[in-house]
Amino acid sequence: MENNNSFPVPGRALVITPHPDDSELGCGGTVAKWIKQGTEVVYVLCTNGDKGSSDPDMTSHKLAELRKIEQQKAAEILGVAEVVRLDYEDGSLEDTPLFRGQIVEAIRRFRPDVALFTDPLRTEFYLHRDHRIAGTVTLDALFPYARDRLHYPDHESEGLLPHKTPDALMWGSESPDTFINITGSIDKKIEALVAHKTQIPSCEESDELANLVKVTAARVGSRCDYKYAEGFRRISFSL
Repeated sequence: MENNNSFPVPGRALVITPHPDDSELGCGGTVAKWIKQGTEVVYVLCTNGDKGSSDPDMTSHKLAELRKIEQQKAAEILGVAEVVRLDYEDGSLEDTPLFRGQIVEAIRRFRPDVALFTDPLRTEFYLHRDHRIAGTVTLDALFPYARDRLHYPDHESEGLLPHKTPDALMWGSESPDTFINITGSIDKKIEALVAHKTQIPSCEESDELANLVKVTAARVGSRCDYKYAEGFRRISFSL
């Protein structure tokens, strides 16, 4: 039985992820579960992950290429239909009309029932700047920009009409109010995370990650009587 604070299985879900692996960490279990239940999921990957390494022999160009492959493999493990890459450098996301328009275009093209992304509001714990910017820009793109045809009117000439996305689910929230039971999909979440080899290169680290994922999901699950869960802050737009 699903918890009262759960969320109905959508027909289409759009995941906006700041960096490679953020989506697997934040909502990989939910994505795997929904896809198995028939949801079509598309990723919008904002950055190329080119700064996330402490290896002294690594270059940004090489790392970006490796992480592109890793993200594609992780998406395939989960069953994600498409990965749209915006290819910004790590740490370079800004709240600009261009970036906002790219998210609006993805919303209008894919026409999701729900969007999932990082919660930009956090006061008790630090948050990567790219996460804050991506979350803020996505919220604005959902409402009102993607809804109103006079925002980015050039989209109409490309056949992209305004779209009203009913709901947003934000991961990494300090005050989650919506919980998804991922007990049956947590192994897929872990498998997808382990595909990001540049971030967890050793078997020992993979085991540590798997344990951490389960401990975290169990902690969230204890709030809603699930063995393992992912939690989100939900916004339902009055459209």
